[in-house]
Amino acid sequence: MPSNDDRYQYVNAALMGPSPDPAVELSARRTGMSFQRTRMSTDRTLMSIMRTSVSLISFGFTIAQFFERLRANKVIAEGSGAARHFGLAMVGLGVVMLLLGISYHLYYMHTLRLERDAMTREGLIHGASPYPVSLTLLVSLALLGIGIFAVVSVVSDIGPLH
Repeated sequence: MPSNDDRYQYVNAALMGPSPDPAVELSARRTGMSFQRTRMSTDRTLMSIMRTSVSLISFGFTIAQFFERLRANKVIAEGSGAARHFGLAMVGLGVVMLLLGISYHLYYMHTLRLERDAMTREGLIHGASPYPVSLTLLVSLALLGIGIFAVVSVVSDIGPLH
């Protein structure tokens, strides 16, 4: 069992001054946990962007394909491409929104890592817990690929989705 002198040897700030201060250690742990909560919050923000993007992409693709099928079966006149353009605009908006969300997520996570590293170097927090690659980011990149594929399919009338 560690003695009282060995208990708070984790953070440099806890050892500064005439006597070790347990409050500094508790503060460092809480601050470290707040970085984890902020990271998870950033993932949730990206998930909500993904949810909206999926809705836009799928709804836009469905509109474009539905009216394309009606036109192919001669149910509606050949002249108007408004429904296709509207569907394509929705798919494009979903892809752009997802692209901006991914860019913001990468930027924010980079600045969060820099801030966390600086605080770790100064001895204000523990740097032991890793920041793994976000599974949400990987899924959003896959979704971005699917969205781009949907745009190409609607624009060029080729591919398995046509």
